[in-house]
Parts: sequence; C-alpha cells; structure tokens
Amino acid sequence: MDTNVRYAGFWMRFWAYLLDLIVIGSIVRLLINPIFRMLDIPLSEFNIFAPISIASAVIFYLYFVLMTKYFNQTLGKMVFGLKVIDLKHDQLTWGTILFREWIGRFISATVILGYLIVAFLPKKQGLHDLFTDTTVIHID
Repeated sequence: MDTNVRYAGFWMRFWAYLLDLIVIGSIVRLLINPIFRMLDIPLSEFNIFAPISIASAVIFYLYFVLMTKYFNQTLGKMVFGLKVIDLKHDQLTWGTILFREWIGRFISATVILGYLIVAFLPKKQGLHDLFTDTTVIHID
C-alpha cells in the first residue's frame, strides 16, 4: 500500500454519509412516493414490514451497492473527495461490496460502536470495513 495514502476519518465519512442520506431520501420522495400514491399504497404506515419501509430499504442498499461497485464512491464521497478501496486487491469484488454495503452496514448500524471505531483505528475502518478488509481514503 502506498505510504502517501490518507485515510478518511470519522467526520469526513460522517458528512459524506449524511449527504448520501439526503440523496436517498430525495430518490424515495421523487420516485417511490408518487408510484405508491398512483397505486394507492399507503405512505403513512411506519413499521419495518410496511411497503414504504421495504421500498426505502431497497433503494438505500441498491444505492450504496451500485455506487460503490461502479464508482468506488457514493455521491457523498464524491463531494468530499473520498473513495472506498480494498486493502488486499486492486478492485472491489461483488462479494466484498455486497458484504460491506449490505450485511456489514446493517451490523455496523446495529452495533453502537460500529461506525464510531473509525475515529480510533489506524486505517480509519468501521466494523463493516474490518469485515471486508476495506477502508475509505482521500483522493488526491
């Protein structure tokens, strides 16, 4: 690994993630909500198995998986000059991305320290990064 690599810390990743949440929320409101209204599917149910919850979760995970696979970064990471790298291989594989962005992200969000450990580890990895041997770096 190049010695000039600058790992992205907690706050940079936090702001990028917040921007991604705004993008995802906008996609849901612009695409999913109108379709649900046309089909007369309720938008006001708030439980994990409500159609709107499931559709929102699908958009959330598709966004992170597809953006990371094809660009190594989400729109939030693009804005803040960050990208995801695999510490062992040149390219991120589908398996690595699916595990990192789907299962790993779910576990990191469930475990309180899953994202906070980024602030304390030398390669600035979250729990989902540790599972897949990935990290986020600054693009120079």
